[in-house]
Amino acid sequence: MLSHCPPGRPRRLCRAAALTLVFGAVLATGAAAGSFGDLGGERRTPAHSRIPAGTVANTDEIAEAIAEGKVGPQAAEALVSRSGDRWSSFYTAQEYEGFQQSLDGRYVGVGLWVRRTEDGRIGIDRVQSGSPAARSGVHAGDRLTSIDGTEVTGRPVTEVVARLRGSDSAGTPVSLGLRRGTRSWEVSPRRALLPTESVRVRHVPGGATVVTVDAFTKGVAEQVGRALAGRPGHEGILLDLRGNSGGLVTEAVGVASAFLDGGLVATYDVHGRQQALYAADGGDTDTPLVVLVDGGTMSAAELLAGALQDRGRAVVVGSRTFGKGSVQMPSRLSDGSVAELTVGHYRLPAGRRVDGRGVEPDLSVTGGADAESEALEVLDGLGTPAR
Repeated sequence: MLSHCPPGRPRRLCRAAALTLVFGAVLATGAAAGSFGDLGGERRTPAHSRIPAGTVANTDEIAEAIAEGKVGPQAAEALVSRSGDRWSSFYTAQEYEGFQQSLDGRYVGVGLWVRRTEDGRIGIDRVQSGSPAARSGVHAGDRLTSIDGTEVTGRPVTEVVARLRGSDSAGTPVSLGLRRGTRSWEVSPRRALLPTESVRVRHVPGGATVVTVDAFTKGVAEQVGRALAGRPGHEGILLDLRGNSGGLVTEAVGVASAFLDGGLVATYDVHGRQQALYAADGGDTDTPLVVLVDGGTMSAAELLAGALQDRGRAVVVGSRTFGKGSVQMPSRLSDGSVAELTVGHYRLPAGRRVDGRGVEPDLSVTGGADAESEALEVLDGLGTPAR
């Protein structure tokens, strides 16, 4: 990500924005995918951004140099920037701590989910209950016009998120310019350490449960399991993964386990060694299931959608997913900074490679409310009344 920082944009913002996209923190059992901050709703990624990744050999050499103490933090950042790999990234100790907090289900922010409209305006999709933004009187539907005096209209959503989160700790103020109808005003909430709201559940009249998963943070699989157990009767499930930038792969496998009775979820190679991720036994294999995806569905979310598709468990509806299926390994330097370097790639149960290709839906539909309506129609056709 750092190697593609646009000219004139502060490198701090590029690093912070990368936290919304990077496939981070490889764990003992596998890997972790992208994180997020004050962000929700649909993400759109232009096709021209799907550029070839750098070679694993290059990043292996960088990792070896770091491990042997041959390079310091500044040299490591320069090497990562020049590696040619869009997913290898360099983080300061503070940025990486924020990343880990996000995966743990916490983040520093003000509690806003934002989206960019077609005309470039930044709209507020959702305000987290009890958050600093909520206490400041910000409402869903308001327009965000500026952050700390900087106009945000026309800016990428990732940059807006980076500015909302900032590089400071909880307790620091951020000035937000807002517009509601003809009224314009400013508020200055203080950033706080907030719990993420990664899973939302609602029931559609007529017999469908919509489970929206924004990211795979710690505990998401358990939350999804509770949502399934608590749904009325035998409602069909619409699993909405639109805009899901990834998260902990172990949590994505846990969600897959809710719908599969064991079996393969994905394979991945690290330094030429093949590994496999399996679902637990005993999942619900009967309830009709539709998975809704878009171009903002990334990483672990793509693995989940693709696995359920390959295993014949779900019908995937929407648009082609982002195509982020590489494995990163963190290398920590002496000052606490971290270089995340590509070491391998994931494949779906049928052997399909996700990286650079994404997951093609079974039924292609455009975004927005129409996509959900189409998905509910498909769910209805699977045998469960969705209306």
